[in-house]
Amino acid sequence: MGKRKAEGSSDGAALKKSRLAPAITHNAPRPAKPSTVSPSSGDIGLIESITLKNFMCHRSLGPFQFGPNVNFIVGNNGSGKSAILTALIVGLGGKATVTNRGGSLKDFVKIGENTADITVKLRNKGADAFRKDVYGDGITVEHRVFSDGSRTCKLKNGSGQLVSTRKEELVSILDHFNIQLDNPVSILSQEMSKQFLHSKNETDKYKFFMKATLLEQMKRDYIHIKHTETITRQQIERQEESLKELKLELLQKKERYENLSSFSQMKEELEVLNKNMAWCLVREQEQILQRLKEDAEKEENNHKAQENLRLCQTKLLQTEQELQDIRRRAERLQEEQETLKEDNLRRKEEAKRARRAHKEQELVYFRLLNKLRQSEQEQNLLQEKIGKGRTSLNSGGGELSERQKTSQVLQEQLRGLEGRCSLLNEEIKKKQQALLKGKEERDTLRVEQRSVQVLLESKLKRRNQLLASRSNKLKRFGDHIPDLLGLVAEASAAGRFRKKPIGPIGSCISLKDASAAVAVECCLRSFLKAFCCDNYRDEAVLQELMTRFYPRGTRPQIIVSPFTDKLYNVHGRKARHPDFRSVLDVITATSPVILNCLIDMRGIESILIIKDKDRARRVMQQGPPPRNCREAFTAEGDQVFLNRYYTSDCSAPKYLSGDIETEISLLEAELENQKAHLSRFQLQVSSVSRDIEDMESSVNSTIMALKKTALSVNRVNVAISELETDEQADDIRSLEEAVQESRQKMEAERGAVEEAKAELDQLQTAAEGAESEFLSVRETADQLAEEMEPLKEEQLRLEAEHAKLQRLHKLLENKLKAHQDAVHGLRTEVSRREAELQEHVQKATAISPERQSGSCSAKTIDAEITRLKTKIQVYQSSHGDPEQLVR
Repeated sequence: MGKRKAEGSSDGAALKKSRLAPAITHNAPRPAKPSTVSPSSGDIGLIESITLKNFMCHRSLGPFQFGPNVNFIVGNNGSGKSAILTALIVGLGGKATVTNRGGSLKDFVKIGENTADITVKLRNKGADAFRKDVYGDGITVEHRVFSDGSRTCKLKNGSGQLVSTRKEELVSILDHFNIQLDNPVSILSQEMSKQFLHSKNETDKYKFFMKATLLEQMKRDYIHIKHTETITRQQIERQEESLKELKLELLQKKERYENLSSFSQMKEELEVLNKNMAWCLVREQEQILQRLKEDAEKEENNHKAQENLRLCQTKLLQTEQELQDIRRRAERLQEEQETLKEDNLRRKEEAKRARRAHKEQELVYFRLLNKLRQSEQEQNLLQEKIGKGRTSLNSGGGELSERQKTSQVLQEQLRGLEGRCSLLNEEIKKKQQALLKGKEERDTLRVEQRSVQVLLESKLKRRNQLLASRSNKLKRFGDHIPDLLGLVAEASAAGRFRKKPIGPIGSCISLKDASAAVAVECCLRSFLKAFCCDNYRDEAVLQELMTRFYPRGTRPQIIVSPFTDKLYNVHGRKARHPDFRSVLDVITATSPVILNCLIDMRGIESILIIKDKDRARRVMQQGPPPRNCREAFTAEGDQVFLNRYYTSDCSAPKYLSGDIETEISLLEAELENQKAHLSRFQLQVSSVSRDIEDMESSVNSTIMALKKTALSVNRVNVAISELETDEQADDIRSLEEAVQESRQKMEAERGAVEEAKAELDQLQTAAEGAESEFLSVRETADQLAEEMEPLKEEQLRLEAEHAKLQRLHKLLENKLKAHQDAVHGLRTEVSRREAELQEHVQKATAISPERQSGSCSAKTIDAEITRLKTKIQVYQSSHGDPEQLVR
């Protein structure tokens, strides 16, 4: 209220103040102090009426019209008398705390309602009316209070039209009408009246008097006026001092005005330079346009990018054809390998069956041969017996009865011996069969023993390499690698290399995921031992150094590719999958050269590592493969293509294992197991060999016993024949018949022996043939395996070259597109420059219609213009603006 009108006396203010001071009774109707209104005070600021809706206890009140003088509001307690006074305070913008009836505006909204409306009409008649042309004879103040404590205000003129919603406008109206809502003389609430009546402090009453009579406000205004007077006096003093300076400046400007002639000459010279500058810019634009036209024509005539792209397409098609041929050959060889594998197993079984049949037939043959020999011996004995019988018949004999008794005893011995011979023959047959099975088991054990021995030797060699790599990790890649690298370092120090070769590649890379070591090794294969050279001259020097350690054809591979310090940008051709990473993501290298070589030769950015083989099959073969992915490797090293699957024979990493000590300890444990396994095989072979020796000894002893028994049978037969010399001629004839039967039997046995011999020879030939076929099939399978390995290497090389050519093809396409874009850009730039030239010509013509000739460059003219402008600025700074001086 610091900007209230200061006009009028305190009596006038008191008259205006009396307009808002009706006396209100609260407990019972009683008259308030009347407030006299002078008719000469005007009609501004009088409250004509108030309208309430949902305010405190009033649901709808009004419009409540006030009389021109004193107004009394009577009613019972709680009927809403004080609510009308509270509504006047809130309706004229007062705060809730001023009313002493609540702490927030939301307390004034009738319970159960969302808003409360208050409308207060003020009279605006008289000479001191507030903005009479806008509000007219009356001002309506409308307030809406919400249940959340907020409110809105609208100010309308006498016709009901909205004028403003700003609170500052309402404050200005109250200040103009001198309505003081917080002045207890204007509005005295019940609480304030109680506090005033019961207060005994003179200071509080004096403050109340000062505030009610506006003396406090006049005091503040007086202090403000005194302060303003002091500031004004200070400003007058400063202006008087500056007036002296202005007079001095006037004298200086008069002097400068007299020196305007040289300034005019500089302005004219500057104008001439501006004209030359305009046409010089035109000449330079023409020269630039001519150069652009020449560059555009040159670019259009440059067909190198198209030729390179055509040559790359030819090479790409050729490589694709070679790769398809290699794949077809590899698939054909793999099919032949599968067929030969089955044929090999079949031939092996046939050879085993043929050997077994040959052994069995050999036993049959020797049994028949022994039987034939026995028959021949029996034949000889019968012949001797017949001869002795005839001699005995001619000479006669005695003691017949005693000989008959001896003959009977010998017959009993003969039957016992023959029974024993039969038993021995059966025992020999069984032992020979057991001996044959024992030899087959020994052969099988010896084959397995040899395979275990080979595996043990390879693991021993691997352990020795790991032990040697404790002091030098490079020995994991070969015993000669440290010495070779020493020679490479010496040659590099001697300047024999343009750029020092890098390698072996396996020693320069490490894994982010140790569990992917087998997969990475199976992916990179021989590249782990390869070296990288920058050029072919360095390759020749490195080959010369390698010949000191490696015989021809066994040296490590050398990759020739220009060295670069930046990794290739493979963002557009990199294999991507949310769950699996590529080989490029799994490995880190000491130099970008290593990764670039592997990208060129192996395409590691397009190879995924999918550890689970079943999931690898699903991802690669049972649906569309991941983007840019052409193959994948499992944790076991299996290689997965879109339509092929190759099983790896690698079980543990050889070069990329991180912890050497752990690998050595694991290898030592495997060696112990292999040694124990080999010892078990050796013990089994020794045991089986001893059993075979025992069985052979037992068979030989049984055969000797059979021979001895056969001799005993022959002796008994001879003795019987000697005792039978006294038999009759009938007995001799029966013996002769027996001889004849024995001859027929011998002929049959001889035929059987010959047939057994022929069958034995046939089975031997068949066994040899089966063995030969088995060896031939195995040799063919080995040859196919040998042929398959270089095919795989060639396939990997062609796939890497194909991927490299694809990247080169895409790069050349981008270069061709860039070339075409450059030509188009040059043509566009020519058009733009032509348009700019026209603009420069138009601007230059506007500056100087006549074309200016000259040999100076725009830079020279610009420097001269800058010099002149600087000179003019210096002149103006020292003498002032000539136009200002003239004015």
